[in-house]
Amino acid sequence: MKKVLNRTQFYQFLGLSLFLITQLFVSPLFAQDGAEATMAEEAPASDLGGDTDKGKQLFNQNCAACHALNRKMTGPALANVETRLYEDEGLEKEWLYAWIKNSAGVIASGDAYANKIYNEYNQAAMTAFPTLSNEDIDNILAYTAYVPPAVAGGGGGVTPPPTEPQSSGISNEIILGALALVFGLLVLMLFLVNKTLRRIAEANGVEVVRANAEVRKPIWKAFAENQFLVLCTVIFFLLAAGYGAYAWMSQVGVDQGYAPVQPIHYSHRIHAGVNKIECKYCHSSARVSKHSGIPSLNVCMNCHKSIYEYSGNGEAPSAEDLANGYTNEFYTGEIKKLYKAVGWDEENQRYTGESQPVEWVRIHNLPDFAYFNHSQHVEVGKIECQTCHGPVEEMEIMYQYSPLTMGWCINCHRETEVQMADNAYYDKIHDELSKKYGVEKLTAAQMGGLECGKCHY
Repeated sequence: MKKVLNRTQFYQFLGLSLFLITQLFVSPLFAQDGAEATMAEEAPASDLGGDTDKGKQLFNQNCAACHALNRKMTGPALANVETRLYEDEGLEKEWLYAWIKNSAGVIASGDAYANKIYNEYNQAAMTAFPTLSNEDIDNILAYTAYVPPAVAGGGGGVTPPPTEPQSSGISNEIILGALALVFGLLVLMLFLVNKTLRRIAEANGVEVVRANAEVRKPIWKAFAENQFLVLCTVIFFLLAAGYGAYAWMSQVGVDQGYAPVQPIHYSHRIHAGVNKIECKYCHSSARVSKHSGIPSLNVCMNCHKSIYEYSGNGEAPSAEDLANGYTNEFYTGEIKKLYKAVGWDEENQRYTGESQPVEWVRIHNLPDFAYFNHSQHVEVGKIECQTCHGPVEEMEIMYQYSPLTMGWCINCHRETEVQMADNAYYDKIHDELSKKYGVEKLTAAQMGGLECGKCHY
């Protein structure tokens, strides 16, 4: 009687082979990664003679109002300040102790470097911090010294020190690639093992039990003969087609993300972000009018009579700006376009009268049948511009941030609580409606913000 190789035993053998191969190839990767992670966890936080975490807290409490790590503010930048003073000025840490605790006393002593800094920063003496101990100052200096240097050409400043040291273990990409290679080898080896076992079984006269081969219909024929499955499939595709048509038609007239190229490049990031110019300084009509309006070029010239070139506030352009071509020379060229449009003679500091119209491209458009009043939202409702227009202070190129659809407006009316405090416009109506609804706070919807005639007339 022939021996029969049990199928269960066959798969047990394959499973054991899979386990052994996995342990052989994968375990060393995780063992090495875990060892490096353990070493990173056991590594000391800093070798700089101070606690960077405490230093960061002390810096934010006492120094951040006047100093930044990577650029001048009221006072000088403090990144690597101890090293710079030692290498460039030959000053010791004791000088820093005395300066931080009583800068006026160091200046009065006639110290040359102290007086140099005092005169350079408009003769504004630094606040004295007599309560800071030498250990506290060491922690602050450790925090400032831990900051890595800025990337060349990045101009984006220096990154604050991490609260924990970062492990340099094997990256996820390498681990995933190794796993993919291992499993590929496993598939190949299982195929070869299967083929070899069958060959051995045939050579030794062992019968391998196989599943009974059944004659099966082609899948398309079996599908066509199943009327219920065909009906469900047809219904599914009809619903999918209807949903797709609805989604496509819902996007008609929705221009979210629209960012046209303007004839003069205007950077909201520089004006509203870096220089903190209030939105309503340029868009002044938003306070009193239905429209926010496009600022006239005379508003631009209020500043640009004196600002005739862009210097980047003393910082180099970031790598991203350089990649997009936003260099100091580029922005200076856009200022020259402004001068040409208004007819400004830069050399003689006068208007020539030869102005040219600037064809600005409108970004935010509402249908003619929809009514929106900026003054009602900005002045009466006290709504911030960013609520609808997004973080304009971060936008290099202005784009439509919100969808401006009817559903988007209705949701805002339902969720937004009307600012009643110090808003005389709502004194009377607030008293009446709060009694009607029995609430202290009202939403725009409760004040009629969902009535059709409010927006469609």
